[in-house]
Amino acid sequence: MNPEELDAYETDLELSLYREYRDVVRLYRYVVETERRFYLCNSVEVTPHEGDDLWFEVRLKDAWVWDMFRPSRLLRDVRVLTFRDVNVEELVHDDAAMTEFLED
Repeated sequence: MNPEELDAYETDLELSLYREYRDVVRLYRYVVETERRFYLCNSVEVTPHEGDDLWFEVRLKDAWVWDMFRPSRLLRDVRVLTFRDVNVEELVHDDAAMTEFLED
């Protein structure tokens, strides 16, 4: 496979992933971003742990993960341990605004 074919393959994967995201985003309540992954989920719990260093345990239920190389992106339970920042946002599903965003 030459570099151009590889680029085209990766571009197709990214486009497919974006389309899947667009189709499932309305099914989820939260967006969770870690240093390694981006998730959509319906339940999230972040527990800080203090010791020598501060670290976080993140538990997600009913999740979808942004990862174009994963064969199945739907996950029942997720546990993430991280020393880095964790961003959690609650989604607001305004259908008119979402339709406008997805059409652009």
